[in-house]
Amino acid sequence: MSTDATKLEAEGDIAADFLEGLLDIADLDGDIDMDVDGDRAAVSIVGGELHHLVGPGGEVLDALQELTRLAVYRETGERSRLMLDVDGFRAARREELRQVAADAIEKIGAGESRLELSPMTAFERKVVHDAIAEAGLVSESEGAEPRRYVVVLPAASV
Repeated sequence: MSTDATKLEAEGDIAADFLEGLLDIADLDGDIDMDVDGDRAAVSIVGGELHHLVGPGGEVLDALQELTRLAVYRETGERSRLMLDVDGFRAARREELRQVAADAIEKIGAGESRLELSPMTAFERKVVHDAIAEAGLVSESEGAEPRRYVVVLPAASV
């Protein structure tokens, strides 16, 4: 196993310990799954009644992810890019965003010269940027947080 994978697994273990403690304190049921997804640790909490850990639009999940990253930082002294999912929220959102990207790709293919999408979080923009790049088109982020959004352009527009 490579050193990077070992480091990411260690981040996942630290995150899992932190999250298990949090679930115990809050008296919530849930199982922790860990994985390595590309260049980041991926941790999921599944089972039980967990929708309140996601919150409206994933706001609570985003905050919980940041707290988990801080717990990893406290143990390792290094910034973590760990991705946290609760009850499949991010996985489902990723699929929705891929459909948003597919719709944008179709519109650009039909002749649109520029397409501005709705404001998104950094996670959401990354998913869309990746899907747009896979289709051979160009995308950029514009605007300022929290109203930052993706602009999709034909490949020749660069």
